[in-house]
Formats: sequence, structure tokens, C-alpha cells
Amino acid sequence: QVQLVESGGGSVQSGGSLRLACAASGYTLGSHYMGWFRQAPGKGREGVASLDLYSWSTYADFVKGRFTISHDSSKNTMYLQMSSLKPEDTAMYYCAASDHVLLGANWGNQYEYNYWGQGTQVAVSS
Repeated sequence: QVQLVESGGGSVQSGGSLRLACAASGYTLGSHYMGWFRQAPGKGREGVASLDLYSWSTYADFVKGRFTISHDSSKNTMYLQMSSLKPEDTAMYYCAASDHVLLGANWGNQYEYNYWGQGTQVAVSS
């Protein structure tokens, strides 16, 4: 049974930082694509960042230079370091993993990911 469990969300002021973690069990992170998505109230789920099995990272334009995705294979855990947070970053953040090879251009397609965490809330105040 695959489980992804996020942690690290919270409330911060604009310009602050948070580090999200996604611990996996029943599945080896890094075997295929893994990524972070977010969903703000009233909006659809959008891709934030991904890592492929070669540790190649891809970022959405709206987080480039501010967020960093990483993976610790010894802990089977994925991270999202978020810096220079803005109020528009407020959302529920989800980690996700695939069990198949993706085309790189599809990294942000939520339907390509088979496994999902329950989400962790991030709130950024101005």
C-alpha cells in the first residue's frame, strides 16, 4: 500500500520561507516522476515542480527562482523549499508520484500521477 504524507505547511508572512516534506512508504520515490502541486480556493490544481528519475527538476514559471524541489533517497522523502513567499502562494500543497515514465512536457498534468498525499496548507499573509 502506497502512502505519501506531507508535512511542513503553516502560516508565514510575505517574504518568508517554508520547507514542505513528503514521506513515502510502500513506494520508492525517484523511481519515476515525483512532484508538488497546489490548489488555491476556487481554482484548479496546478503543477509547482517535479523531479524525474534522473533528478532533473522542472518548475512552473511562477515559482522559478523561489522554490527548490529535492529528494533524499536515504529517507525516501521529497522536499519543497519555498522562499520569498507571496500571498498568491497560499494554497493546499500536495505531493504526487507516478508509477510510469512521463513525457517531460506532461510533468504538470495531475492525471499522470498515480499516488497523492493528503495535502498540507500554506498560508501567506501580506
